[in-house]
Amino acid sequence: MNYTAPAWLPGGNLQTIWPALYARPVLGLRPQFRRERWRTPDGDFIDVDWLQPSEPGETLLVLFHGLEGSSQSHYAQAFADFARERGMAYAVPHFRGCSGDINLGPRAYHSGDFEEVGWILARLRAVHPGPIVAVGVSLGGNALMRWAGEMGESATRMVSAVASVCAPLDLTAGGQAIGRGFNRLVYTRMFLNTMKPKALQKLAQHPGLFDVQALRAARDLYEFDNVFTAPLHGFKDVDDYWLRASAKPHLARIRIPALAVNAKNDPFVPASSLPCESEVGSHVTLWQPKHGGHVGFAGGRWPGHVRPMPDAVGTWLLQAAGQTGVAHG
Repeated sequence: MNYTAPAWLPGGNLQTIWPALYARPVLGLRPQFRRERWRTPDGDFIDVDWLQPSEPGETLLVLFHGLEGSSQSHYAQAFADFARERGMAYAVPHFRGCSGDINLGPRAYHSGDFEEVGWILARLRAVHPGPIVAVGVSLGGNALMRWAGEMGESATRMVSAVASVCAPLDLTAGGQAIGRGFNRLVYTRMFLNTMKPKALQKLAQHPGLFDVQALRAARDLYEFDNVFTAPLHGFKDVDDYWLRASAKPHLARIRIPALAVNAKNDPFVPASSLPCESEVGSHVTLWQPKHGGHVGFAGGRWPGHVRPMPDAVGTWLLQAAGQTGVAHG
């Protein structure tokens, strides 16, 4: 991916914050979605948003969102715009608790939730007759790549190609980075402002699920994950969670076309933690541009738009899957 940030948008933090808040996510009309609620095998539910209108025989693009993301996130809207232009079907499955309705079970979602990714992709494979490609953004990207590594050659039964965008493939390095300095003051506070209330809703559903005082005292994602995310999802503690959930050690096991995009100035993902060619094997393509921030990649004149990344990643996925897409006016 040959990406250079506009001259009016310097630095990794600006390239992260501005696209999320002010740049245009779409170049056409705002996407319209139809929501389906799927019951999970453990008696819970997830919500899946489908771009409308959609034809079942088209190539299906599936987007797994990032931490506290949804189909309304700027990158999800931008991928919807790309899918519509290319005549693709498009679906955004929401991780549990991220669709606007709190889920029912004594769990939420996490960065290594590859079993959930696998169940979702199997459901989509069962209802969609055409080719399927998948992209995961940030947390969703790590979970998707973790799934692809876990599945090996059998992943081809579900999807033709996968991509991750700005995924913290080394969760320990990413978790430490977001807990320091400016990141702690801005990004950590932003995430905890929504994550803590949702955790308290979960506690109201399931009294005694975790230590409420420890959760209220959490001041960074390390402490939050240690109290809430790790124990609720079967991990010993946060260090065990971050180690076992990281996709980076599993990238060499991937046996389908896979793309990992990471900007080297991403405030959340240290460049020193990014995988190199010798760590990923022949099926994985690495794009590591100098600029872009965290899921930013703005383009055009001020105030800019965020189509450069979906255009590049979506086109790669179609080519890797042997599809071209049909450009619509």
